[in-house]
Parts: sequence; C-alpha cells; structure tokens
Amino acid sequence: MHDPSPAPDDGSGTLFGLDALTPGGPVPGPTATGFRDSPAARRLLPVREIHAEPAAAASPRGRQVLARFPGARVVEVDSHWRIPGLHGNEGNVERWVRIKGETLVLGERKTLTTRPNGRSADWIAPGASNGCAMACAYCYVPRRKGYANPVTVFTNIDRILAHIGRHIARQGPKTEPNQCDDQAWVYDVGENGDCSVDALICDNTADLVHAFRQWPTAKASFATKFVNPDLLALDPCGRTRIRFSLMPPDDSRLLDVRTSPVAERIAAAADFLDAGYEVHFNLSPVVVRPGWEGAWAELLRHLDDVLPERVRRQAAAEVIMLTHNRELHEVNLGWHPRAEEVLWRPELQEAKRSENGALNVRYRAGAKAEAVARLRALVAEHAPWLRLRYAF
Repeated sequence: MHDPSPAPDDGSGTLFGLDALTPGGPVPGPTATGFRDSPAARRLLPVREIHAEPAAAASPRGRQVLARFPGARVVEVDSHWRIPGLHGNEGNVERWVRIKGETLVLGERKTLTTRPNGRSADWIAPGASNGCAMACAYCYVPRRKGYANPVTVFTNIDRILAHIGRHIARQGPKTEPNQCDDQAWVYDVGENGDCSVDALICDNTADLVHAFRQWPTAKASFATKFVNPDLLALDPCGRTRIRFSLMPPDDSRLLDVRTSPVAERIAAAADFLDAGYEVHFNLSPVVVRPGWEGAWAELLRHLDDVLPERVRRQAAAEVIMLTHNRELHEVNLGWHPRAEEVLWRPELQEAKRSENGALNVRYRAGAKAEAVARLRALVAEHAPWLRLRYAF
C-alpha cells in the first residue's frame, strides 16, 4: 500500500462532474417516490431547521437538500463546525434525540485526505457526511461535536469523488491479498456517519456507489444500522460492501436508539446481496454485561438459522469490543442514563489514549482478551461459516 501524496488534497488538478461517472450522462439517484418519501423516513428525519454555509446552500447538492425539506427554516452560518446555539451548548443534551431528527447542517468539506486503515478497509476516504440521525449511545462521533450531533451533509461531492478517484489511480492494481480484500483496494466511505441514512437526505450515497462501479481496482465499504430499501436500486455491480452492524436485540433496544431492528438488518442481507452488494457484518460493539455470552450465542444461532447459503458463502465479519469515553458518559447521563448502566463499567475498564488524542476507556487488557476469545469460540460453535477478519 502506498500513497505518493499523503498531504491533504486541495482539490486542484483533475476534477470531473458527476455526469462523467457513467458514459452517456448522469446516473439517477433514488426516485422521488422511493422509501425516502415514506412515513418511516419522515419520522426519522422530520427536518425543521437547516444550518447552511452560503456556498453549500447555493451548490447543486445543497439546492437538492433544501428542496427536499421545503418547510425547514434555513439559517446561514459561517462554518459547519462552529454553530452558536448548536455546538458547545450543554443545554442541548435534553434535546439530544430531537436535534438529530429535526436539524441538518450543510457545509463543504474543506480538507480532502485519505488515510490508511488496514482493518475493515485499506483506506479511510473523506466522507460525504458527518453525524447521524440515529442516536446510538456509544457512538464516538459526537465526542467532538459538543452536545449536538445532527447530520452534516457535505455538498461538494464532486470534489470528494475526484479526490478518491485520483487516490485510486495512484495505487494501481492490488498485487497481494490482505484481510480487507483479496483483489480490490477497499475504501471506507462512511466513517463518521451512516450512508443508508444519508441516502434519505440526498444523492451523496448514490453518487459514491455509482462512482465505485467505474473503478475496477477499488471497492467502497460502509457500516450501517439502518435498512434503506432505496439502496437496492443503485446497481453497485459488486463494487460496494455493505456491513450490517449487529448486536443482541436486547442490547440494541437499549443502546441503538432510532435504528432498524437487528432482525430487520439480518433479514435484509439476502436482498442486498441479490441487488449487487457484497454483504458483511460488524459484530459490534460487544458490551460485557451479565448474560452477554448467552445473548451473543442466541444471535449467532439466529444468523445460522435464517441466512441463506449464498449469503453465508461470501460473508465475513469484524468483532469490535466496546470503547467508551468519559465526556460521552456525562452526555448520556443527561438523556439516557440507563444505557450507562452497561456502558460505564469502571471495575472492568481502563484508560486508553486514542489516535486523535481523546481519552477513552476500554475493557482492561486481560478481561478484553478473555472476552474476544470467548466470542471467537461462540462464532466457531454457532456460526462456523462466518469468517472473522479481525477482533479487537
């Protein structure tokens, strides 16, 4: 793996419009009569207020979002990162979930950088969004947002795609298989959001899927906790890997607030495979609490019972133990204290300094190693066909 130009991409050089992605003209996104206009989608995103940088609002993608929510109040802001009354407002904890559904932010992604990963993907691409309309109690993204974490849509999707295309071209073909993929360079395109939810807002996800089917040496990848049937119409031609995140249903009902039920995510796997996606799973986060082993065994037995052979044959998974954060713990105490009864376990956890300098907590080394080994054993016993790419 190499990248001759590790510095942030300023967007100069080769740039192409979205109409260049497919010969003969632009590719359509989800239709106006798709799932994004359903009552379920409207319940998840009853947008009332849109904070927008002027250039973002004036862009083609920004205009699409504004037209999508014509009744929303539009507030001009200088920066999508610094919004008075939204970011850094401790009082917003009481409105944590409402803000996620009722507020959107439009901005332009200024820094375009692709960095190495080596776990679920070879590379982390610059995402087309930041934040989420769902409200998982363990999510790491809001730790940097300051008491609010609605979706920020980056409207300069053409520059993001051009950057990724240049990066892919520099890599050339993948010459050696690795745990990410045997043949293709894998790019995670949804590190700080959920692309399935983003597709309810605009065509950024559709543009990413359509772009990667033009790049034979690369593959897009994103994790999701939301089943959006509009994605079935995008025809990814095997160039996008969707990773359905799973945990025991009782844990999910407590911690995965506003997400699709776990059984629904599992049931969607065959449909997405048949629609041209590669379908993998994230067993994450693994939360150590009384009865956790039995709950995971039951989930794995359910996977073994209901997934058809064609899904199992190509499936792989990653196991991620819970990492938590003191600041997020304090936020959660203000809106969802029950979640902290299982997430905040000082007797089992130790401090960990993350790559970005944040002070997190994880399970102590011995306890974590024991839990990882136990989960590996459960997979081998109840779903032996499920290849684990890694567990940490």
